[in-house]
Parts: sequence; C-alpha cells; structure tokens
Amino acid sequence: MESNKENITPASEPEEEGLDIMAIVRDLWQGRKTIIICTAIFIVLGLVSAITMKRTYTVTSVMVPQMGSNSKSGLGGLAALAGIDLSSSTNGEISPLAYPQIVSSVPFCLQLIHTPLHFEKCDTLISLYDYAEAGYEKPSVMDIVKKYTIGLPGVIMSALRGEQEEVVYDGGSDSDDGPKPLVLSTEEDKMIRGFDKIVSLAVDKKEGFITLTVNGREPIQTAELAIKAQQLLQDEVTRFYVEKSQGELEYIQARYDEIKQENDRNQGYLATVTDRTQNVATTRAQIEKNRAQANYNISNAVYLELAKQLEQAKMQVKKDTPVFTVIEPVAIPMKPSNSRAKKIVIWTFLGFVLGCGLVLLKGYWPKVKDKFKGAESDEESTENEEKKSEKSKKDKRRKKKKAPENMSDAEEDEEEDF
Repeated sequence: MESNKENITPASEPEEEGLDIMAIVRDLWQGRKTIIICTAIFIVLGLVSAITMKRTYTVTSVMVPQMGSNSKSGLGGLAALAGIDLSSSTNGEISPLAYPQIVSSVPFCLQLIHTPLHFEKCDTLISLYDYAEAGYEKPSVMDIVKKYTIGLPGVIMSALRGEQEEVVYDGGSDSDDGPKPLVLSTEEDKMIRGFDKIVSLAVDKKEGFITLTVNGREPIQTAELAIKAQQLLQDEVTRFYVEKSQGELEYIQARYDEIKQENDRNQGYLATVTDRTQNVATTRAQIEKNRAQANYNISNAVYLELAKQLEQAKMQVKKDTPVFTVIEPVAIPMKPSNSRAKKIVIWTFLGFVLGCGLVLLKGYWPKVKDKFKGAESDEESTENEEKKSEKSKKDKRRKKKKAPENMSDAEEDEEEDF
C-alpha cells in the first residue's frame, strides 16, 4: 500500500488543462490493491446483507373503472380527443386521481391490517396486526444495523421522550349520534404510517387504468391481502358514487312502505263500508261510502306514483354503480421480488466506485494541499506588502513633520549671528 501511494501521481500536470484519461487509468492501475481490497470488503457486506435480508413478494392487479352512464360522456370523448380533461367537472363524481388517497386513508388501512390472512408460521388465520404483536415478525441483521447507525438519532429521541401514552376516548354521551373520531393504538399508528410501502395505487391518466401493488412476506398472504384491498377499493368507490342515489332510494322506500300500509287500510275500510251500505239507501251511508272511496283514490294514486319513483331510484342506483373491469387479476407470486444476486451486485459496484474514489483522491490530494499552501503564502505576502507600505507611509509623514522644525532652528541661528 505504501509503495502504491508513493507511485501514484496526479492525473494531470499543473500546466495542463482538462483531464488526462491515460493518467487516470494509470493511477487506477497503480492503486489496484486498494480497489481490490475495498471491493472485497463490500462483497462480504453484500453477501451478509443478501443472506440475512427478508424475502419480499409483490402482487399487482390492473383494473379499469367503468363509471355509470353520464350525459356528458359524448362531450367528454370529444374533449379527450382535443386534449381537454372534463372528468373533474362531472356532477357528484369522484375523480380516479383521488383513488390513491382512498387507499392511503386511515379507515382503509385499518380494515386491511385487521383482515385475517394465511401465514406459514400460523395454523389459523391471523391479521397483520396480530401477527406483528405475537412476535412472528422479527427484524433482520441489516434492520438492526440500520436502526443503530442511520436511525440512531431517532432511537435516542424516542428514548428521551419515553413511551407514548395510549389515547383513551369514552365515545362521548350515549345521546350523541354524530360522527366520532377514530382512536388508534400506538402499534396501529406505527403500522399505518408505513403502510404505503405495503399497499399502493398508481393511476395512469393517459390509458385510464389503475394499478394496485401489494408487497408481503409470503406468497399466499400477499395474494390474499391484494384481493382484500381490491374488493375494499371497489366498495369504497361504489359507496362514494351511489351515496346520493342510495339516499334517495332509502327515502323513497320508507315513504313507499308508509303509503302502502295507509292504502291497504283505506282499501279495507272502503270494502267494509261498501258491504255495510249495500242495501241501505240513506244519505249518511252514501256520504260515508263516497268519503272512503275518495280517501282510497288519493292514497292509491300516491302509492302508484311512489312505486314508479321507487323503480326509477333502483335503476338509478344500478346506473351509478361503477364496475371495475379487471385486466390483470391477482395471482400468487412464484418468485420473490427482491433478488439476492442484485443486492450483491449493487454492493460490489459501490465498493468498486469507493475504491476508485480513494485511489484518485490519494493522487490529487497533494496537489490540492499545494494549492491551499500557495493560497496561504500569497495571503501572507500580500499582508507583508501591506504592512511595508503602511510603514513607509508612516516614515514619510514623520519626515514631513520634522522638516519645518529643522527650518525654524536654522533661521534662529542666522538671526543670532547677525
């Protein structure tokens, strides 16, 4: 190593401008021992990282959301040909660009982390939350190294803050039927914060399809989680789209049931009055019969109208319900997505680059030091010149002050002689 250090010369001479490729190659060849040692160290680190890393499986599903019919569909198609997007101006519809926000929302993540799944280490179905709480998920060697190297400041800060207290919420008064906030435990909050690395959604604006990506530790568990996320996304989008029409349907259904009961009562009362007054020719009986007939006619007209509106509301809900056409269904992955060979290659490349950098730095470091020393000597010389110039100026000022005094002494001597 010392002999290499002595033989390494800067890649370019001081009087030359630009980079000398041959000189750089020569420097790298002379420092090949340093490069080989550094690369070998990183190969060992890459082997350790590859052996201890956790296998990750990835499942992707491609879907095309087919929205309900809209009167603006023809105009939207013409606008799309002209390069104008009118999808955000539809009435009461949620844009597909907001789907990733649904996937990353807290209620969505909560349902996924509490979904029972199949794990190889467990005989029964268990959720991601219970799997982590039971201690099945153990950190790898590299995770521990990262925690106490790169993540050491965070470990220190969490130790200084202490354990976070659980939030206790009693749910308010029993008479309060309004919306209530979600209460998360500390472990749930940690899992949700990093859940975007497990489940993610990408929207292709040009082609109009969405891609759901799910990462997991086991093939079957990852596929089941992907199916659950796909179904949950469809349910949430459907709920957003049919919320208005579903509310109208529920209102019309309740009103229809009420009017139907009233119409049945009026019909029964009309039948009773008709039978009772069949052989009675009095005015009172005729008025009672006419009144029962009028009430039945009104309730029956309202009943028939509500029946029409009920069928229309049901059709509207069906029309507004979006349909997701699955182009690429969920399949159980056969191979892990993180390759050990790829990790070893990356570590080897980093070691080679670092070794080359160290060799070139050894060659250029004396030249950089000389430049710094030259700059410091130039600063010192300029300071000395400034001091000399200031000293000479002071001497000149003193001489100027002494000259008038000498002249006055000579004049006095002449007067005395005279």
